[in-house]
Amino acid sequence: MNNKTIIRVVIFGALAIISIIAIQAYLLMSTWDAEEKAFQENVTIALQNVAKEFEKLGSPLPAYDLINQVSSNYYVVDINDFIDANNLEFFLRRELEQVGLREDFEYGIYNCDTRKMAYGKYISYTEEDLPKANTPKAQLPVHEKFLYYFGVRFPHRTTKIMNTMRLSLVFSGILVVTILFFLYSMFIILRQKRLSEMQKDFINNMTHEFKTPISTIGISADVFMDSPEISGNKRLLQYATIIKDQNRRLNRQVEKVLQLAKIERDNFRLNKEEVNLHEILTQILESTRLQIEKQGGTLKSELRATNAVISADKLHLTNILYNLLDNATKYCGEVPDIEVGTSEVEGGKIKLSIKDCGIGIQQEHLSRIFEKFYRVPTGDVHDVKGFGLGLFYAKSICDAHGWKISIGSKIKKGTTVSIVF
Repeated sequence: MNNKTIIRVVIFGALAIISIIAIQAYLLMSTWDAEEKAFQENVTIALQNVAKEFEKLGSPLPAYDLINQVSSNYYVVDINDFIDANNLEFFLRRELEQVGLREDFEYGIYNCDTRKMAYGKYISYTEEDLPKANTPKAQLPVHEKFLYYFGVRFPHRTTKIMNTMRLSLVFSGILVVTILFFLYSMFIILRQKRLSEMQKDFINNMTHEFKTPISTIGISADVFMDSPEISGNKRLLQYATIIKDQNRRLNRQVEKVLQLAKIERDNFRLNKEEVNLHEILTQILESTRLQIEKQGGTLKSELRATNAVISADKLHLTNILYNLLDNATKYCGEVPDIEVGTSEVEGGKIKLSIKDCGIGIQQEHLSRIFEKFYRVPTGDVHDVKGFGLGLFYAKSICDAHGWKISIGSKIKKGTTVSIVF
């Protein structure tokens, strides 16, 4: 995952989180306000009815400011006359229950002589709170504006609203857990990104360090092979040839790692030019045919495409063709029998096919065949060396060019690799 992708993930994730938090906060506030408003309306209606009952008993009610909400759960009602405590408790119970408020409350009556609230009673609707009814509570606040009034407080109002909003609060908790999980995931991704970059830097530095000794070995092998003493000694010439071949193979592997590192760093650039696919294939097939024939195998080619000119990076095209032919040779089983062909397909495209009659690939491995470092288990074949980079490299180069590469295979019948240019 490159830096641009990570930045996009972080930005979009942050925007999504902010949006979800904003929506959830708005829904919570709206629900809270709706519950508060409904509660206030019901309490106001009930207290107005209580005041009207006292008016029927002869108490003259004020023309305005009958009910005053001191706080979110405390209300005072101006009766403007002497208040009977027994009547008050009866009226409060009845009127609050009629509007559907079966909620614990406590009331008090203002005493003009002491200028304090005379505590009335704690009314409970739950059995576990019944003992509180006879337990004096804290002094109710005095309201300086009225002279004859009573006050009603609902001590568990906040808890009651939260109970009605339980589902919303549960979803809010899930949201918090989701946000924490996202933040933790981003931390893990960034840490893995840093470790991956350290690994890539180490591999790049190591492969660059390999270039000098590889070049030195190659030059030395050339000097050995050109020496009359070596060329005249069959045994030494054989060893010099092995050194040359293995050095060339090691150099190809190092170049492959360096090219893959460039692709993953997004600083990979193709040097495209008009090339003739048949000319490149002919050169590669001639050099490969000698090796195949030494193993007793055959290499057939049928280049049927009439116009084989394509736009490609010649170096990388040559590399992937060598890789594919090398795979067909390595996984041939006992004797390599390889067929290479080109043909024209719809849309003026050219299709290249490299077919072998080797050990084949099981279907469950085909979906992962282009993954980096992935190697297919080869059963009884244990002498095939590699890093699992060849097909990943080929797929990366084909994707960079806009070509389509695919593989079809059957166990013990062979494999066919196709590229559509």
